[in-house]
Amino acid sequence: MPLFYAAGEPLTCQQIRELDILAIEHVGIPGIVLMENAARAVAEFIYPTLLDPARARVVLLCGPGNNGGDGFAAARHLRNAGADVTVVLAAAAEKIRGDAAVNFGIYQRMEGALIDATRPDGLDRVREALGTADVVVDALLGTGTQGAPRGVIAELVRLANAARRVRRVAIDIPTGLDGDSGQVHDPCFRADATVTFVAPKVGFTPGAARAVVGRVVVADIGVPRELIPGRKEPLREA
Repeated sequence: MPLFYAAGEPLTCQQIRELDILAIEHVGIPGIVLMENAARAVAEFIYPTLLDPARARVVLLCGPGNNGGDGFAAARHLRNAGADVTVVLAAAAEKIRGDAAVNFGIYQRMEGALIDATRPDGLDRVREALGTADVVVDALLGTGTQGAPRGVIAELVRLANAARRVRRVAIDIPTGLDGDSGQVHDPCFRADATVTFVAPKVGFTPGAARAVVGRVVVADIGVPRELIPGRKEPLREA
């Protein structure tokens, strides 16, 4: 079971990347293990919030990078727990690489529900899925991206923000928010909660950013705590 922490010292995106490198290259934790831990934390944050897990509908918007990989793996955990899960692809399947591709392949072989938003009818199908969703998860872009979302990703953010009576959860950082400056681009996913990894980002604190990150929960993904500046004691529950 993942541990959740009170927000400690905010870190820059570069500091987070350096911690990832230390964990992978020097400590020896494979990147896919960190991804699995992140996904499990997201799923274990979301699942208790579902009023009726057996009937709950969760839509996960997944990009082609590692943030999307977290989404694919979280979808697997939520589906195994009994939730009605749909994954939305924000990029063609052949553009998914590395650890994200591994988790996408697993989800495909599980025959989970899948919408390719890049197809001609894709966005209409996403709009329909969001109309009956209880939770929409932003796994589109992570801390390594800069500038405003574009193309299909931007359209998915707009659809998610327009969806009614749906709870919005961002994985690590809301798409469209600059993790260092706190600049809120147009569009920007407006999260009710953000499950972030290792530490909060410095860009979460400016006033405009607070309106889009929602409740911030810091999840442990296995990076040794001795490496993390300002790490606080774990919370008893998320």
